[in-house]
Amino acid sequence: MEMSEMFWKASLDEWKRGYVQEDHNYICLLCGKRTEAGIIYPQDGVLYEAERYLKWHIGHAHGSVFQYFVGLDKKLTGLTDHQNSLLQLFYEGKSDSEIQKELGIGSASTIRNHRFGLKEKERQAKIFVTMMELLKEKDQHAPAFVEIHKSAKMVDERYNITEDEYEKIIKKYFPDGTSGELVSFSQQEKHKVIVLREIAKRFERDRFYGEKEVNEMIKPVFHDYANIRRYLIEYGFLDRQPDGSQYWLKG
Repeated sequence: MEMSEMFWKASLDEWKRGYVQEDHNYICLLCGKRTEAGIIYPQDGVLYEAERYLKWHIGHAHGSVFQYFVGLDKKLTGLTDHQNSLLQLFYEGKSDSEIQKELGIGSASTIRNHRFGLKEKERQAKIFVTMMELLKEKDQHAPAFVEIHKSAKMVDERYNITEDEYEKIIKKYFPDGTSGELVSFSQQEKHKVIVLREIAKRFERDRFYGEKEVNEMIKPVFHDYANIRRYLIEYGFLDRQPDGSQYWLKG
């Protein structure tokens, strides 16, 4: 199962803790790091069993699950920049008066009103999720959609892709299979997303690549490797150091 699919299919409790258990492995939902039950992981002079080590990893690599979620694109969270800032300050344990002074808005009562608004949004979200769960039991005609990768940028209608569409487009651009050559690189946004998603699968998680190495991996796929590399970054499949010295697969 792809990380994006695993992320979106995780339960609320699994999201809150930041990892899932699959067979004998614990998998970080935020980046894909895996630990294996029965193996001891040494870190800073401490020996951790697999699950405890993954919890340490989440705190060390991501700060917290909350910090990771609040940093997601607002098209995924549904939060405005202002709501996002408030949630971060609430999470830090600051009082209403402290937040009012830091943000320089209204009064402490203004912050309380924002708290009420966020609580209302929570109630609405719970009702909506429940309705969607009930709908799944009745809607026999709903198409299966491809999950959006959680590091996606500019989330919009280009990600409105059904599984049937995905398969047809893959066959069109990779007639010899996804391990083969790309016949062309379409500028149609939906096609571009699908093609880039498949190319990104060639990169290993938890591994860093130099720019030359990235180029060599893309060249067998398509002759315009520089353009493909740029789009992999632009669409949030890969990330890199500002100087281009290292590239890696994003969560």
